[in-house]
Amino acid sequence: MAIRIVRLGSPRLADEGLRIGAVRRPPRGVPKAEVASRDLYDCWFPNLAPSEALLKAFAPIDPTDWKTFERRYRKEMKTPEARHAIALLAALSQHTHFSLGCYCAEEALCHRSILRQLLQKQGAILR
Repeated sequence: MAIRIVRLGSPRLADEGLRIGAVRRPPRGVPKAEVASRDLYDCWFPNLAPSEALLKAFAPIDPTDWKTFERRYRKEMKTPEARHAIALLAALSQHTHFSLGCYCAEEALCHRSILRQLLQKQGAILR
């Protein structure tokens, strides 16, 4: 049992399980009925996405701004709602396979790299 961190839209792996989209907005121009079939996500979970204000300030993320983005995103993830969501996903990773992702091409400059660390800190099993 484990969480796989993925890029939404990438081909699914056989044992990936439910794909959760930790993104602020659903994909533009994609009918809701086609979101899963296009390998985007099965369930939209914006609770762990960067806030709209943070996205506007840093999109697209420049490597020189990464430390500032990371600090601000980590601050957002300290809210009770975010902490509870991370704890829930970490606990679920002990019992089932699922994946969590974002659209960004480069994980190193994406909030999902920070989510990976936060989930590990909570005891999540990651692949």
